[in-house]
Amino acid sequence: MRPLFLLLFAAVSALAQPFSFGVKAGVPLNNFLDAAESQQFAFNANTNRYIVGPTAELHLPFGLGVEFDVLYRRFDYNGSGTLAGVVTSSSATGNAWEFPLLAQYRFSKMKIVHPFVDAGVAWDTLSGLTQTIVSTVAPSHTTTTTTSTPAELNTTATRGFVMGGGLSVKVLLIHLSPEIRFTRWGAQHFIDPNGLLHSNLNQGEFLLGITF
Repeated sequence: MRPLFLLLFAAVSALAQPFSFGVKAGVPLNNFLDAAESQQFAFNANTNRYIVGPTAELHLPFGLGVEFDVLYRRFDYNGSGTLAGVVTSSSATGNAWEFPLLAQYRFSKMKIVHPFVDAGVAWDTLSGLTQTIVSTVAPSHTTTTTTSTPAELNTTATRGFVMGGGLSVKVLLIHLSPEIRFTRWGAQHFIDPNGLLHSNLNQGEFLLGITF
């Protein structure tokens, strides 16, 4: 009976690996939006050079793990030009929230540094999207409108496939995890009807995880 109890206890201990929690921060390796211009109208886009959010990981036996992140970034774009005799300028701002769910495998050849690879799915949704449009027909006639559904908006939510790899470095009680990730999204958030603005289906990121 005692050997059976010890065997069950060892099995439960092996499976009951701890969670780790922390933060991930990094930079995009390409633009969230690509903008262009024509003879009559031009878009300009800005990708804020930071990504940040909480992260949690479930450590499993045999070098396996499951990771879930909530990553935030800010974006904005503006447009200006003349359409049908109307001088128009617009500015839009919004938030992009990314939710990756990843399976991870760590190689355990070294005690302190562990290379790892991960893959999974991610969901991305927009919030707080606001566009202000100023239209001038004549010097004395200007109208201003605000909308949360710009004409170039295609969808506020999409999902995609994620893959990446990096290193897990243990420093005392802290784990540092620099990583390169690639995401292929299933749909574009923005598609301008005139082809001057669109969001990228391919996304690259450099992330640094700090977990305890």
